This record gives sequence, structure tokens and C-alpha cells, in this order.
Amino acid sequence: MAHIHYFPVSVGHAGLYAALLVALLLLQIGLLRRAYSALGLNPVVATLVLLASLLGSSINLPLLRLPEERVVSQEVVEVLGVPFLAPVVVDWHGTILAINVGGAVIPILLSFYLLLRYDLWGSGALAAAIVAFVVHWLATPVPGVGISVPTLAPPLLAAGVALLLSRRFAAPLAYIGGSLGVLIGADLLNLGSLRSLGAPVASIGGAGTFDGIFLTGVIAVLLASLVSN
Repeated sequence: MAHIHYFPVSVGHAGLYAALLVALLLLQIGLLRRAYSALGLNPVVATLVLLASLLGSSINLPLLRLPEERVVSQEVVEVLGVPFLAPVVVDWHGTILAINVGGAVIPILLSFYLLLRYDLWGSGALAAAIVAFVVHWLATPVPGVGISVPTLAPPLLAAGVALLLSRRFAAPLAYIGGSLGVLIGADLLNLGSLRSLGAPVASIGGAGTFDGIFLTGVIAVLLASLVSN
């Protein structure tokens, strides 16, 4: 049956398409670096933050173990059309509550850095509270995975709130409100329902919310910086 597997185009065309894919990837990285530059980070630091967030998304730091109810494993769960694979578990007793490095630790540290640098404690808390309220209303518990939120709603909301509060500091406010708002509204305010989801690992800022948190920070800052400039 090996004859049915072949490239549909010539080697030259395949190389050209590969180059286009690399160019698209570099364009995406350029947009992300612009987003972090709007926060006052130089390109090197912005790149390191981006890489750390992506690489850190696979690292979960355990916090505590929740009492056992029903654990889901070796299942593919679809959330808004996106498949998530529940962790494979053998002889597991209870759910481990963890915090994701790329989706929670790094966004929290960067948010507090921005709060300190620009002295945005009042407006930052208000932005995070508004986003958290709406995200909590939109959040959906998904058995075997955790808490899921729509990907594009938080960044649009965070950017709008940031621009209303301060056009001068719209970029850092968008990041603070978007990142902390999603973590609080989606994960922290739903800790009480995690036991009933049957997830072997419930990760704050991990599965179900990492893409929302990562894209919220990036898209919100891009929108805010483009409008305010």
C-alpha cells in the first residue's frame, strides 16, 4: 500500500510551500513581539517571555490533591470543536490541582510587574474584575479537561475595558485585565466544581484555558496598542 503515499507537488513546489509556512511563522512571531513591546519590554525579553510561555505550557506544578469522585482518562473531549485529550491515568486516587507555568505563573508575574512599573493597582484591579465577571459567566466545565472559555471573547473584552479606563496605559491594562481576569473568572472561581469534572489533573491556566490566556494577552495588547497609537 506504500504507493498511495506521495507528494502531490514537485520537490521545488514543496520547498516553496515550506518557505511560505516559515514566513507565516516568522510573521506571527513578529506580531507577538510587537505585542510585548507595547508593554515596555525590549525584543529580546519579549521573545524570551513568548518562548517561556509556550514551553512552560507543558509544565504543571502540583498544589494539592482533591478527593476522588470519577476520574476520566484516555478520552478525547471536544470543546467548541477543539479536541482535548484527557490525561492517561492508571490507578489514580483523586484529582491533582496544579498551576501551569506558561498559562498562569508567567502571566501572573508579568501582570504584577506591569502593575508595579506603571502603578496601575486601581485600574488594573477594576479591569481584571470586569473581565473575570464576564469570563466566569462564559466559562464551561468540561468533564475530563477542566474549565473552558471561548478564545476570542476575553481579548476583545479586555482591550475594550482597557481603552475605556486609560488610552495611555491601554496595552498594560489589557494584558493585566485579560490574563488575571481569565485566571480568576475561569479557574479560581470554579475551583469548587473541579471535583465533579473527573479530571486526573486540574491545571490552573492549563488545558481549557491556556490558549485563551495566551491569546488574550497577545490579542488584547495588539488591539489596545493599535487603537491607542
